Amino acid sequence: MRIGFLVNDIKTEKVGFTSVRLACEALNQGDEVSYFGVGDLAYDPDEFVRARAKVFTGKAKMSHERFFKALQSEKEKPHRITVDDLDVLMLRNVPSDDYLSRPWASTIASEFGRLAMRHGVIVVNDPNGLSKASSKMYFQLFPEEVRPRTLITRDRNELKSYAREMGTIVLKPLQGSGGSSVFLIRPEDIPNLNQMIDAVSRDGFVIAQEYLKAAEDGDIRLFLMNGRPLQVRGKYAAFRRVREGGDMRSNIHAGGRLAGAAVDEQALQIAEIVRPKLVQDGMFLVGLDIVGDRLMEINVFSPGGLGSAQKFTKINFCKYVIEAMRRKVNYMGFYGRNFDNVDMCSL
Repeated sequence: MRIGFLVNDIKTEKVGFTSVRLACEALNQGDEVSYFGVGDLAYDPDEFVRARAKVFTGKAKMSHERFFKALQSEKEKPHRITVDDLDVLMLRNVPSDDYLSRPWASTIASEFGRLAMRHGVIVVNDPNGLSKASSKMYFQLFPEEVRPRTLITRDRNELKSYAREMGTIVLKPLQGSGGSSVFLIRPEDIPNLNQMIDAVSRDGFVIAQEYLKAAEDGDIRLFLMNGRPLQVRGKYAAFRRVREGGDMRSNIHAGGRLAGAAVDEQALQIAEIVRPKLVQDGMFLVGLDIVGDRLMEINVFSPGGLGSAQKFTKINFCKYVIEAMRRKVNYMGFYGRNFDNVDMCSL
């Protein structure tokens, strides 16, 4: 299998990233792996998509730490590849990371992914589905019983009125990720709400969201693959992120810590409710962030944490993700690389 991993930029990758782990696993399974950033893409006059990529072929088993070292090494020179010749292209970039510093890069992966689909490349997650999910507004398209009550506006008075009505809310930008510019607003904070609204609204619309008290216990990241919870030998690809100190954010880089997760019927019911739309939109690999009986977020762009799930379950889930991709490649071969990408993504 020839598989490509399209990320924001090779230089900003980190050793523990799920993309790195997936690429290493594919290499260890004997696949040809190409790794490149959105800025490495090109559309040539012959109407083929090409990229300057670092290319690896499976010769010996290696750890993801060793693979990462090779990926970042200056000795590994990029080669110009034809993206259309790949069997699989995994879109593993996070558009919101480029939203401010490189706005030109935010939509590039989906746009080039659509072009690669014309030649039978399996592109996951589906580029058209990812375009729909390009902002947190996508979250509002899922049934209301699985998400917090939400107001999205730029109107300062509406935000203040909503805060007074709800008592306690979470304020965050419509664009962006990683827990930046996220505020917990309590009734006593309303006199200072103007400053917080200014901080969040400078880059666009503001999300004012019902505060879920269960968030004090952290959240669970549960992975779905092909529309269903990823489960191996009775264990789910999941982990818990627990808040530390007074920081309301459970993101690990925002001060949270990891713990094992017990995936209960409530979490599985949420997964079942969101499944139809994720399948409809061609979402192959997804991370659900669950707080109590509600979703806090649906991660369809480069969902991370498979290494964290492995830490607590002792199961290498990356192996099963790559094997699922290989099955899709086999299916595509039976049909002469002529099969609807959305359907193939969740098959």
